[in-house]
Amino acid sequence: MSLAIASNRRRRKILLGAVIVLLHLMVLDWFKGQLGKPREAAGRQEAPLEAQLLRIPKPPAPAPAPAQPQSLPPQPVLAPPPLPALPPEPVEVAQAEPDMDAGSGDGPRTAVPDAAPGAQPGGQASGQASGQGSAAIAAAGVQSPQSATPAQQAAEPAAKSAPEVRRYKVDLPPAADILMDVARTDANGTKWSGDALLSWTLAPGSYKIRFEAGITIVFAHVNLLTLTSEGAVGEEGFMPERMTEKRRGRSLTATHFQRKDGKLTFSASQASYPLVWGTQDKASVPLQLAAIARGDPQQLSGNIDIFVGEDRDASVFSFVVLGQEQIDTAMGKIATWHLTRPPKPGSYNSRLDLWLAPDYGWYPVQTRNLEASGAVTTQTVNKIVVKKSGS
Repeated sequence: MSLAIASNRRRRKILLGAVIVLLHLMVLDWFKGQLGKPREAAGRQEAPLEAQLLRIPKPPAPAPAPAQPQSLPPQPVLAPPPLPALPPEPVEVAQAEPDMDAGSGDGPRTAVPDAAPGAQPGGQASGQASGQGSAAIAAAGVQSPQSATPAQQAAEPAAKSAPEVRRYKVDLPPAADILMDVARTDANGTKWSGDALLSWTLAPGSYKIRFEAGITIVFAHVNLLTLTSEGAVGEEGFMPERMTEKRRGRSLTATHFQRKDGKLTFSASQASYPLVWGTQDKASVPLQLAAIARGDPQQLSGNIDIFVGEDRDASVFSFVVLGQEQIDTAMGKIATWHLTRPPKPGSYNSRLDLWLAPDYGWYPVQTRNLEASGAVTTQTVNKIVVKKSGS
């Protein structure tokens, strides 16, 4: 075993010596190469170098930096002086009673219905004269269009285009008082009951209409809506000159039918329309339908279009005849013609139904308003008192 180890060591020494000798030979060869290079460089003659001076133009002077503007302190913005406020022009209510507690105005209406056929859904009855049912929505204050400042008048939009409506032969219904029972069911199922009165008088060349509707809360009667309409009578039938609307908890509004100027304007908005043949208001439209039926029942065909001014805007009410029906009333069964005004997108969302009674001078003996919310208000006659003209 010792002989093998000694043999391996000997081999390693021989191999190591060979490597050392090889490295020495490589070093010597490298030195020979380096020693030969200086001799060759010394024997060479270097070519003379020529220098040439070039004139380098001066670079253009840099442009001066723009002067920084001096920052100024912010100037206060002066608000224009306020215009002096003008007092609103009072609006008188035709035949208005001092204790009226109905409401008026525009906005979401959820109360005892549009009292007059053609009216929009009424404001929700409020309990204890203010709080029960849906809350009343406050409306804009009453201001006559004539009291607007010049700046406001200049800002008013141009009158909207006049709609085209049919012309009808009319025969005005005799003056009367129609007393009605009111039944309402809110969208949530709450039921209300009350009463309404549609009263009108006729005089040579003029008329006056009054409509009132209210509900009974416990043993108290709460008046919710009062409409008045007055104007002239002629070949167009009822020709309103001024309508007022007063809802409980809201300001009174007035609609003006300016026949001399041919305009329809509103105290609650800046809207303006040209008057067209047969233009009505919410109080007069059911009686105008009766006048059309009395003029010629054959006119109750196709669409019966009536341009109606409301409290702050106007639109065409399009009625269609659904057929003849008998309705139950406190006066017994009454034969009627059933008319309906379906919802009209962009104008009104409620459906309005009227029942005209040929045996009772074509008077409107029942109305029903179905609101978009699902609330339903029905007014059904319980008594008719025919009056003498002018009474």
